[in-house]
Amino acid sequence: MNISEIVQLIKSGQTALGIEFGSTQVKAVLITTDFQPIASGSYLWENTLQDGIWTYSQKEILTGLRQSYAQLAANVSSKYHVKIEHIGSIGVSAMMHGYLPFDQNDKLLVPFRTWRNTITGDAASELTKLFNFNIPLRWSIAHLYHAILQDEKHVKDIAYLTTLAGYVHWQLSGEKNIGVGDASGMFPIGKNGQFDQECLQKFGALEKVKKYPWKIEQILPHVLKAGEVAGHLTKEGANLLDPTQTLQAGSVMAPPEGDAGTGMISTNSVRKRTGNISVGTSEFSMVVLDKPLKKVHRDIDLVTTPTGVPVAMVHINNCSSDINAWAQLFQEFAERVGIDISADQLYSALFLDATKSDPDAGGMVNYSYFSGEPITKTQEGRPLLVRTPNSKFTLANFMLAQLYSAYAPLRIGMDILTNEENVTTDVMIAQGGLFKTPVIGQQVLSNMLNLPISVMTNASVGGPWGMAVLAQYVASGASEPLEDYLDTKVFVDSEIMTLSPEPEGVKGAAKYLERYKLALPLENEAKVLSDEAK
Repeated sequence: MNISEIVQLIKSGQTALGIEFGSTQVKAVLITTDFQPIASGSYLWENTLQDGIWTYSQKEILTGLRQSYAQLAANVSSKYHVKIEHIGSIGVSAMMHGYLPFDQNDKLLVPFRTWRNTITGDAASELTKLFNFNIPLRWSIAHLYHAILQDEKHVKDIAYLTTLAGYVHWQLSGEKNIGVGDASGMFPIGKNGQFDQECLQKFGALEKVKKYPWKIEQILPHVLKAGEVAGHLTKEGANLLDPTQTLQAGSVMAPPEGDAGTGMISTNSVRKRTGNISVGTSEFSMVVLDKPLKKVHRDIDLVTTPTGVPVAMVHINNCSSDINAWAQLFQEFAERVGIDISADQLYSALFLDATKSDPDAGGMVNYSYFSGEPITKTQEGRPLLVRTPNSKFTLANFMLAQLYSAYAPLRIGMDILTNEENVTTDVMIAQGGLFKTPVIGQQVLSNMLNLPISVMTNASVGGPWGMAVLAQYVASGASEPLEDYLDTKVFVDSEIMTLSPEPEGVKGAAKYLERYKLALPLENEAKVLSDEAK
């Protein structure tokens, strides 16, 4: 598609905008009818620990929304010499789960409690037994019940409870809707693609819940599937997104989704027996099920695709944060000795050095826990590097240990699916920033999981693009099933590279994983290293 054709599509509003609120970046991507990105914008942010709660401020949520769009609009203006006045369809996605409760005046009652918080253990355990359905610590209903058990004063005033994506969608459209994939991280989903009625009734019948003036079904969002119209961009929403008031109202809004859902879209993994892995600040694997699981597993989440098909999810709270912290340290050292090196060059150099390592990372073990890690029963985060006097402490081994530690908890979770449930996939596609440097991160993941791993060309920017595709799907009328739409319209010419496990690498990863499990008590004992200790 040439520039004049793109300009015409922008002028006529034949575009789709995807905005995703990730853990470290808010990113906006604009695509046209051929699904190719024509402009993007981003806003960097980080969660903060306030009073023991991981959070992002409400003000920064809206700032990130505006700034990412402003950068995108500026890129369109600079590249195509045209201003964005109309957008055909818009979709918002975000990191899943968490807790955003509002009162009847639309006031946020407590700061946003993100997926990263692990304070809801008792609540999640009680609800898992009540529902006979695994309720992870980070789910919205676990946070709500935790607040009830703690007798928090704000609970009586709740009029609406939503996710981050649901909140931003509400601000843009005025509609309290949510996509079924994101909804499946709030509360169990039934066979009809709505919140499970039996679980709603069981929750409402709890004595500790009965005393409140609201009913659970009244405060949750309305659930929609991919392809359904979730509202339209209002004038107020357009002005919020674009304070210059150039953008006009009227865009069709797609159901807001979670980052797991957009990961499935961007890797074309919504058919049964397909799977994907997303790596970033957190990481997760998703396998679309072709049969129910045999039993409830506390380490396996049951969520859905954006169309409501059951998915087994292994979610890991920690992945790349420790790698990023060490990279920053190396960056500082480079600056001290007068070397100017870009982030891409730095990561590439560090990752490539891992190819020179011993297969088991030289006897070292690393824990990349910036927060608690439920799958290894670790309550608090303490990044930890451990080695013996005999460990081969080289840069290559150090970097392989970092990559192994990013993937090790995922392997622990995946073993439950393969060993206890006999769940298999026809394809496992990975995406995320660790794959920006070709081959290395992908091969190490393949060795750790002992599975072939495929990476698509959009591996590092999939989420917001996936949301834009969902928005385009709504605008198209959704006349065919989503999986067929992706196969025949979106991924016709996609490029994919698959790497298989290396025998020596598999043996080395297994040896590392054995040490990782044996040394876990060290990670738990490190909780004595309090941030307040003097």
